Amino acid sequence: MTEAAFIRACQEGKPEYQRMLVLRFSALLMTVARRYAGDDATAKDILQDAFVLIFRYLPEYRDTGSFTAWMTRIVVTTALKRMNSATFRREQALGDDYPESVVEPTVYAELEAETLLGLIQQLPEGYRQIFNLYVVEGYRHEEIATMLGISAATSRSQLARARERLQAMIRAVYVGIYL
Repeated sequence: MTEAAFIRACQEGKPEYQRMLVLRFSALLMTVARRYAGDDATAKDILQDAFVLIFRYLPEYRDTGSFTAWMTRIVVTTALKRMNSATFRREQALGDDYPESVVEPTVYAELEAETLLGLIQQLPEGYRQIFNLYVVEGYRHEEIATMLGISAATSRSQLARARERLQAMIRAVYVGIYL
């Protein structure tokens, strides 16, 4: 069965195909949700809410782009809507007490993906959102600003702070000292 036929069967409301859609894409979309959530329980909530929206808007999906990208965007949007812009204001007011540092490139190669994901999940909510949107999803700062209702300059500064904090966390893991 082609992807187009599979999607059509889901759009027609055939439960066996809708069940297959959830089974086929849950792991991938959970990975996306985990990048934005602070913990697995929140990620599961985001994923559940996203699937509700995927099925709600599935009849409107037109085969004009990647189906996976369409669903991923729904997960990202769902995750961002759960966050509130007050988080950004609170983090901006707090500032950042991590010193600017450089981590050797070989350190990144030695980290396992799960370890890095865990460190990203430990970032403050606003930092994590912008880091994921810019570094992982590939959005530009102007797009991030529009999505989150902040300025592009705020997006840039939050990304710089996220990178600094992530570098400090990586260094701590690398030398065996936990923050």
